[in-house]
Amino acid sequence: MRFIHLYLIGYAVLVIGAILALYQAGVLARISGTWIAIGMIIVLGLGIMLAVTAGKPTITRE
Repeated sequence: MRFIHLYLIGYAVLVIGAILALYQAGVLARISGTWIAIGMIIVLGLGIMLAVTAGKPTITRE
């Protein structure tokens, strides 16, 4: 499995854990569904951007 896949899986687990914690604390009940969807899209985009930048190979000059 490539590093980028492991990074995305770890990021997804982190996001799911944060969402479950917010749900259990009752925070998500006070926020509109539209804002939750917008936040999830932003978090997903951020995770993909971080995974791509962390997984790019280094180019060495000879």
